[in-house]
Amino acid sequence: MKLGLVTDCLADRSLEEAAAVCRRLGLEQVELGCGNWSPAPHVDLEKLTADAGARHRLLDTLAENGLTVSALNCSGNPLFPGEKGARDRAVAEGTFLLAEQLGLDTVVMMSGLPGGSPEDRTPTWIVTSWPPETEEILRYQWQAAVPVWKDLAARARDHGVRHIALEFHGWQLVYNVETLRRLQCEAGGDILGVNLDPSHLFWMGADPLEVARALSDCIYHVHIKDVRLEKAAGQNTLLDTKGVLEFASRSWNFVTPGRGHDAAWWRRFLETLRDCGYDGPLSIEQEDYTIPLEEALDQAVSLLRQVLPA
Repeated sequence: MKLGLVTDCLADRSLEEAAAVCRRLGLEQVELGCGNWSPAPHVDLEKLTADAGARHRLLDTLAENGLTVSALNCSGNPLFPGEKGARDRAVAEGTFLLAEQLGLDTVVMMSGLPGGSPEDRTPTWIVTSWPPETEEILRYQWQAAVPVWKDLAARARDHGVRHIALEFHGWQLVYNVETLRRLQCEAGGDILGVNLDPSHLFWMGADPLEVARALSDCIYHVHIKDVRLEKAAGQNTLLDTKGVLEFASRSWNFVTPGRGHDAAWWRRFLETLRDCGYDGPLSIEQEDYTIPLEEALDQAVSLLRQVLPA
């Protein structure tokens, strides 16, 4: 397993500066955001897909710092109604092309989420079977999602992408083992797998170790991020709509690995990945706003080096 970083946390720095941070940390790989929800400026999708020289300069900058690209990330909502969904799908298709041009076979995405009916202008996330209208909404959403994902999977294959690693997240149609298996069956086949991020599984109530075992055949990428449950959860539940910068009053917070679950848990997680046959990237996704960035990155790398399986 190789240690890497999602460069979104370095969105205020140039590619050269971000690569230097990774070199200082002793990392081997970077995961580059290609637009949609990524704030990072390190990939100009239009320029890179059109200019071989720009692609060479990007790879050279990384290589000078001992880095390669683990995956491209174009997480967004390709199922959003109307023009926004069309724009996000266009970014995904551009990312597939760039992956082909860079010789990469993995793209990280989220499934997206449709509206609840053909007339809806915004998505609707259904997480309960009551009231009864929820069943009809879910039927419509899957009918809307499957053709889109059949097309996205086909376009990815056309560009040599072998793995679309879907991240389980709230406000997504695919957020657990069952929904991923359904999308695989109905739309994409084995090109669709998981970007296994334990943090979202924690706050949604799943066990990341069980998820890893259940999806051992299709773990295509791994994010390293932790969650700490806070005292407010006892009164307000884990369904929290406060912004991540309001961490003092939230029911749970994204935190640096080791600050939500201890080193022993992270050792078990990595050993479980190894036992499942996974030997791919461990991509640190830094979203801990309770401590300074550099301190958080140092802590994350130190813990991972401590618990990495032999």
